[in-house]
Amino acid sequence: MKKMTVEDVNVRNRRVLMRVDFNVPVNNGMVTNDKRIRAAMDTIRYLVGKGAKLILMSHLGRPKGQRNPAMSLKPCVQVLSGYLKKSVAFVDDCIGEVVHHAVERLLPGDALLLENLRFYAQETDNDPGFAQALASLGDIYVNDAFGTAHRAHASTEGVTHHLQPAVAGYLMQKEIEYLDGALLSPATPFVAILGGAKISGKIDVIQQLLPRVDRLIIGGGMAYTFLHAQGYSVGRSLLEVEKIELAKELLAAAAGKILLPVDCMASTTFDLSQGTAGDLNAVRNDAIAPEAAGLDIGPETIEAFQSALQDAKTIVWNGPMGVFEIDAAAKGTFAIAQLLARLTDAGAVSIIGGGDSAAAAEKAGVANRISHISTGGGASLEFLEGKTLPGLAALSDRS
Repeated sequence: MKKMTVEDVNVRNRRVLMRVDFNVPVNNGMVTNDKRIRAAMDTIRYLVGKGAKLILMSHLGRPKGQRNPAMSLKPCVQVLSGYLKKSVAFVDDCIGEVVHHAVERLLPGDALLLENLRFYAQETDNDPGFAQALASLGDIYVNDAFGTAHRAHASTEGVTHHLQPAVAGYLMQKEIEYLDGALLSPATPFVAILGGAKISGKIDVIQQLLPRVDRLIIGGGMAYTFLHAQGYSVGRSLLEVEKIELAKELLAAAAGKILLPVDCMASTTFDLSQGTAGDLNAVRNDAIAPEAAGLDIGPETIEAFQSALQDAKTIVWNGPMGVFEIDAAAKGTFAIAQLLARLTDAGAVSIIGGGDSAAAAEKAGVANRISHISTGGGASLEFLEGKTLPGLAALSDRS
């Protein structure tokens, strides 16, 4: 870890302004899934235990610069207080006099949660004045919101121009160490699994991973553009016509590393808007009917992908193998999730890049058996693409 972390600074009796990712689902004033709050608790407990005056800031939803009571962070207070086993204060703004007064009342070991940063458009605009107003609340800045590290916002990048040192929390540190380890020094064989809807969202990842991996497995909707590039008719399956030539180029450059489905679960009567897959039938690539669409990988593909993964020591997975939100079309995705869990139990390092893959691991009941599930789908994708994450780059270097 080249960046400073919370353990590199003395926080006792100092105001610590910490960016967290509490973008959690809220229904009727209650947090319905507190996974992202739990993910930040190691850093929060450490700072409170070390006697910091902790000021937590986050966004929730997309209020587009307007106050929206349905997107208030106040419901998170009860969850935080429960995990900390002590009362957490809340203030219904994130800048201004009322916030400064709330900060002044903090004692060492106290925690305060600010209201939704995105009630101000200046947050996503990375407005220097707004960033400076946030920075004036603290003596030390901590970023533990990996899920927003790919955005140059006032609370992730702008604030660091006015408040130093700027250090990483434990979650940020863990994310970077796992992802960096997979890219720079993976145990081999190193296998990547990419799925999801479109090639267009994964081009840079494919190009970044191909020289590094031993095998690259491609499933999901994006596989059909590759299959079409190989000469198969894919019926009504998802197809990016404008990416067919690119798919041909990637296959040619892959030197046999890319593994594609050999069959799929196809249906002619599906209705994705209604969440129904219709009558699914296993068909090989050369037998997809013109009126049918592939909605999941088939049994032969599951077997082939399992064989390709069996000896893997490092596995990175981003994107489902089919329309896993529909139970009938989730078998392929769940089979991959369950295999990753078994391989991890046997000593492999497994990394899931957030988003739908993380949701699939949860739904399959194996999330607790995966080495690392990223809390930031977009951020992990951009990291794997080799892009600089503004929220990470802005932190203080150890040197």
